[in-house]
Amino acid sequence: MRTAPTILHLDMDAFYASAEQAAKPSLRGKAVVVGGLGPRGVVATASYEARKFGVHSAMPMGQARRLAPNAAYLVPRFGLYREISEQVMGLLRELSPLVEPLSLDEAFVDLEAGGVADDQASALAVGERLRADIKAVTGLAGSVGLAASKMLAKIASEEAKPDGLRLIVPGTERDLLGPMPVRTLPGVGPATGDHLRRGGITTVGEIAEAGEDELVRLLGKSHGSALYAMALARDERPVVAERESKSVSVEDTYDVDIHDRVRVRGEVARLADRCVERLRAAGHSGRTIVLKVRRFDFSTLTRSETLRGPTDDPGVVREAAARLLEAVDTTGGVRLLGVGVTGLADYTQEDLFAQAQAQALAEGPEQGEGEGDTAGEEAAADGAEEPPADEMPLAARRWAAGHDVRHERFGHGWVQGSGLGRVTVRFETPGSLPGRVRTFRVDDAELVPAEPLPLVGPPEVGAEQCPLG
Repeated sequence: MRTAPTILHLDMDAFYASAEQAAKPSLRGKAVVVGGLGPRGVVATASYEARKFGVHSAMPMGQARRLAPNAAYLVPRFGLYREISEQVMGLLRELSPLVEPLSLDEAFVDLEAGGVADDQASALAVGERLRADIKAVTGLAGSVGLAASKMLAKIASEEAKPDGLRLIVPGTERDLLGPMPVRTLPGVGPATGDHLRRGGITTVGEIAEAGEDELVRLLGKSHGSALYAMALARDERPVVAERESKSVSVEDTYDVDIHDRVRVRGEVARLADRCVERLRAAGHSGRTIVLKVRRFDFSTLTRSETLRGPTDDPGVVREAAARLLEAVDTTGGVRLLGVGVTGLADYTQEDLFAQAQAQALAEGPEQGEGEGDTAGEEAAADGAEEPPADEMPLAARRWAAGHDVRHERFGHGWVQGSGLGRVTVRFETPGSLPGRVRTFRVDDAELVPAEPLPLVGPPEVGAEQCPLG
């Protein structure tokens, strides 16, 4: 392992929610929750203000609404998040040719390979400069971890949150890790943590004390040996730039077997959305959708479906995964679910996007409970982006909460909610004061979808404030 803390891990703070707060002056300092607004929606990101109420990522949206009923609930704008991510990754690549993105908002950087740091002082200087550059370019905050290995750098960035920097001095790693819970280590999920707890092991230090033989007995040769090495702070994994992926997948193991078929369907939909997020972050699309199901008896089934062409559309992936699930018997319970995409390409098949849009239109608009309600966005596919609305008939347009619009008289704004044939818009821009709220008919010809404005820079002329008449 290295003798200098020259591996950097960057993690943008509450990325989606922070981007929305930066874009919407009226939401700054307030609780913001981004995710799917439908009945099976889950939280993608919660702002730190929302986390104070107990809201967190992967929580069912219904539970989040009960915990924080006054928060702003928004549908993701992945196009904006990708643009910001590209800016941040560009800054990282100025530091080193070895940048390993993990998602839109997270990456490892080998500072030594870039020749910008070779000791503790230079690594600290690079980390602080990077944080300042990210804030100057995007207006957002990122937390930085510095260490001699990838595992420790990631732990350091987690400890630095929010908006901080943490350096782990080489040689102090075991003292730092010792009292930490076993779930701190990569690869230790609920099931592994439960196995270790039953063996009397609850901290990383106790893993080291137990010895490799005991870990192998509890967890098997591969997992046990790897976990023992991590407990000793041994991690020789290099930072790998632009790895050539053959597939992209996500999976979850559940503490308690899932018996409810409705919940199984909801979990598969959520995993499909997460899989597409990773697919897009890697700049890929794929032709084959794969569903993985591990049942109560540990038997594992995989089912796959090959599409007519590659896609990165969340609606298409979700529908394919749902079809695959219908062919799987989940009677008795499910321990693990996974969704993956293979047959990767760097382009998409346009007719698949049209296919998803046609499906959304066929479902018809949903009705909310009143002005400002977000029920009308539930068909936004539980966390997926709304299909482009520019060419839809006026009355058929979907107005997703948080998405950008422009009005001929009032300028740029964003959808605060819709329902009962009405859409409520707050007119403001990233560089303006908090703006006025106005309500329109959903078929108002003067109201059209718009592209997001840059987060940093002068406000758009004529859109700083809404007229007060």
